[in-house]
Amino acid sequence: MIEAISAITLATHDMRRAVRFYSALGFEIARGGEATDFTTFRAGPGYLNLIAQGDDKRWSWWGRIIFHVDDVDAVFDRALAAGLSPSTTPHDAVWGERYFHLTDPDGHELSFARPLTAA
Repeated sequence: MIEAISAITLATHDMRRAVRFYSALGFEIARGGEATDFTTFRAGPGYLNLIAQGDDKRWSWWGRIIFHVDDVDAVFDRALAAGLSPSTTPHDAVWGERYFHLTDPDGHELSFARPLTAA
């Protein structure tokens, strides 16, 4: 049986820009950084990795990563304060989560969500 996702790795054309983007959202660097070809951020018990790719590498929409956070609205406000432009505002979904979407500088779609508690 699959127990968990340990990590996900996203490609970037600009490590410096990508590290600054994820750091601005509150991700903590576990290893690597702006001047490396591979950076690891902590994401709860798992990890978000970035790997540098040359400009000759192209990708198209592939899906979305959903991060559960303790306060969706606070992450949204943090994104706005960092000058980022989420594609949606926080709202409650019929499937029982509060969430918003944000696309990173390399086109990877991210969702920040929190399960709604039953009244």
